[in-house]
Amino acid sequence: MSEITQEKMDQIAQMWNARGKGLITHMALKIEEVSTEAVQVRMPFNPDFCVDADQTLLHGGILTALLDSVFGLANFVGIEGVSTMATLDLRVDYLRPARSRADVIVRAHCYRKTRHIAFNSGSIWFDNHVDDEIARGTASFALTRGKTSLFEAMTRGKP
Repeated sequence: MSEITQEKMDQIAQMWNARGKGLITHMALKIEEVSTEAVQVRMPFNPDFCVDADQTLLHGGILTALLDSVFGLANFVGIEGVSTMATLDLRVDYLRPARSRADVIVRAHCYRKTRHIAFNSGSIWFDNHVDDEIARGTASFALTRGKTSLFEAMTRGKP
C-alpha cells in the first residue's frame, strides 16, 4: 500500500474538514486512515440523522452523502494534479437497516482513474462490526486537470 507522509495527511485532513459546508460539517467526520490506496472515515453517532422515535435508524440519505464525501477524499488523496472534481454517478446498495447508536465507519478507494474520470468503491459499517456492512457504494467522478492542483491551490490559501 502506497503511503503518504503524515504531514501531507494532516494538511489534507485539515483542508478537507475546513472546506466542509452544511450537512458535511454537521456530520463531524474524522479521518482515521489515509493513503493513496484507500481512506477510512468515522462519523460519530448523531440522533439528528435518525428517522425513528428511538433514534437508532439512520436515514439513507445520510449514508449516501457520507459515501459521496469520502469518495471525494479518496480521489483527492489518490490522484495527482486534479484541479476540480464532480460526482457523475453514485450508486448505493443498502444491505440492511442502519439501526444502531454506534459510530459509522466508511472505507473507500479509487480503483481506476483515467485522465478525466475516477471510479470509486466503498463500504459502510457500524463501529466494531466490520463484517456486517450496512451499505456498499460505487461512484464515478469527472476530473479536471489544470496548472494548479486542488491540493496546491488549497495549501496556498486559494479556494
